[in-house]
Amino acid sequence: MPQPKSVLVVGVGSIGLRHLRCFQATGRVNLSICEINAELRRQVAEEYGIAHTYPDLDSALGDAHDAAVIAAPAHLHIPMASQLARAGVHLLIEKPLSTTLEGIDALAEIVRQRGLAAVVAYVWRAHPMLRAMKGAIDAGRFGEPVELIVITGQHFPTYRPAYREIYYQDRATGGGAIQDALTHMFNAGQWLVGPVDRLVADAAHQVLEGVEVEDTVHVLTRQGNVLGNYSLNQHQAPNELTITVVCRQGTVRLENHRSRWRWKMSPDDPWHDEPIGNLPRDSMFVDQANAFLDVLDGRAEPLCTLEEGLQTLRCNLAALASVEKGEWQTV
Repeated sequence: MPQPKSVLVVGVGSIGLRHLRCFQATGRVNLSICEINAELRRQVAEEYGIAHTYPDLDSALGDAHDAAVIAAPAHLHIPMASQLARAGVHLLIEKPLSTTLEGIDALAEIVRQRGLAAVVAYVWRAHPMLRAMKGAIDAGRFGEPVELIVITGQHFPTYRPAYREIYYQDRATGGGAIQDALTHMFNAGQWLVGPVDRLVADAAHQVLEGVEVEDTVHVLTRQGNVLGNYSLNQHQAPNELTITVVCRQGTVRLENHRSRWRWKMSPDDPWHDEPIGNLPRDSMFVDQANAFLDVLDGRAEPLCTLEEGLQTLRCNLAALASVEKGEWQTV
């Protein structure tokens, strides 16, 4: 059995804490944390039994680590990833990859030269329903995809009550609905039917109190021969996600809020359901952690490569530009 990997979690705010918890649940790692906030660093180390803690990345790199999870705000991802990669550390980088394209080509070159794994944490790729649905589409069960419809929303203050005080309040740090939430859907949609070639977006701040960034987004895309339609808000009461792929011989749909994916082949047929049961909220993050560790052990390919994360970042930036300019953007 492989020896436990030494994994450094950089940033233990909300998402970093989840990564810490979920990597710990794998039973395959020795964990340490890097956190600038001294009191938070102390509390997390005490609660999770973390022996090695660091106040900054320079001090963390005084010790050896096999891999790092970068869970700092998005504008810090590339500088941190580059520093870690130069030290020979494998990378799991939270989404979005960054807020600009600056430094990404240089990071990719360091990763290539050092023979490192660099994975972007688009966690929906670890979800068993989405994986099963992709497998069925890729196998050609429903014919060629021609249309993609993504409809999702949730009451963000319920799930992230501190949204006014964190990165979310500013687009420069990865805030707003496009970079925070829609980016997951861009990544999932491209995984299912192929990359976005061009898009047009409309977005506005409609409801969320205490911020000015967009909380509601509508996007039309062209993804090869597929016409895409993404609709998302962060203020509705129901926490729902539906992803529909219309193919030439059938329609396949993920309904996350009903814990199922389903398909229909002809108008007279009933829907055929594939229920999966209610998954604990952390389950796909544990699966993502295990998948990353499998990559390090040479047993699997990355769930989302650096190149795929970059393509999704280009979609984020194109959507933001489209909102500002009011016109179609090429990705």
